[in-house]
Amino acid sequence: MGIWARLRRRLRPPRRLSFTREGRLIVVLSVGVGFAAINTGNNLLYLLLGWLLSFIIASGILSELTLKRLTVQRRPPPRVFAGDPFLMEVVIQNGKENRASFSIEVEDLVGTTPIDKRCYFLKIPAAKSQRTSYRHTFARRGHYTLTGYRLATKFPFALFRKSRDVDAPLEIIVYPSRVAVPRPIPRTTSRGESTADRLGRRGEFHGLRERRAGDDRRDIHWRSSARTGRLLVREYEDELARRVVIGVDNALPEDVRDAVTDGALTPAAETQVSAVERAISVAASLAASYLEIGWTVELCARGLHVAPGVGRIHEAKIARALALLPYVSDEVAFAALPPKIESVLITPRSVAASGRPAATTVMDV
Repeated sequence: MGIWARLRRRLRPPRRLSFTREGRLIVVLSVGVGFAAINTGNNLLYLLLGWLLSFIIASGILSELTLKRLTVQRRPPPRVFAGDPFLMEVVIQNGKENRASFSIEVEDLVGTTPIDKRCYFLKIPAAKSQRTSYRHTFARRGHYTLTGYRLATKFPFALFRKSRDVDAPLEIIVYPSRVAVPRPIPRTTSRGESTADRLGRRGEFHGLRERRAGDDRRDIHWRSSARTGRLLVREYEDELARRVVIGVDNALPEDVRDAVTDGALTPAAETQVSAVERAISVAASLAASYLEIGWTVELCARGLHVAPGVGRIHEAKIARALALLPYVSDEVAFAALPPKIESVLITPRSVAASGRPAATTVMDV
């Protein structure tokens, strides 16, 4: 956080007050009655002025009591995908033991700017909590941070909207959008004709290796693990198991990368970025499809390599890596691919795909 951001944070008022249409009317009326009372000395006008001012003061005191000791928790879903609407759950807790809060609005902040949705709570009983949710959509994948939330109320007379900002950072990983991909078809000979040179759960014993996420605990070789001090699992030769390497070309020209950073994309640059994003989405969907039917999946891109693995944990690892995959220059090379492994390289049509790994099936999107 820079010095100017810290200074603004220290100088930020604890409350923000804005007039409603009714509030502006009451204030103008109070000023007019005040001038009339001073000019005429009429006791009835002084009485009316006192009533209007007490009305404003009571509004400020009651709204302040309403906003006190309220805490908010935001709970996003486990997976948020680009372009898909999701529900953000908002839970508000009233910490006051003997006083309810009324007419509370909650909205998430990015910096000091509210996002496009807000939640409304009519009543939060004393020492109780209420929950609701709002719908939101992130257009692009990546890492987003909600810096905090804003509590606001117009209680009791809707003369003013009083609010306070609370710093409560919430990080959200937005995964690549889901797209339809063809279901993988194993390229095998008839079952039993030959033993593939790949590893799986069935077949003859092949060797030992270190345990990876998603491995079955039944395959742990406890004697060797105790001797080496590391968890080792058995590997098997399998007729049907397959291993695939999915590559995605995340290269963009330097001027396009600068335009993305500055947020000033031209139509041509937007087309190139959309092509790369489409390729990343196809890669994520292919990885999920292969892992769903039990394949071992490895991911490579320019400047990125995810080791082979299986299971849901590995699928989440690949999805996260693709969600945070940066744009790089085409001079950055792909990770080296192992031999004799079926691989699929997904490359956008509008981006040059120099430096492709060897022995790949290229899928233009």
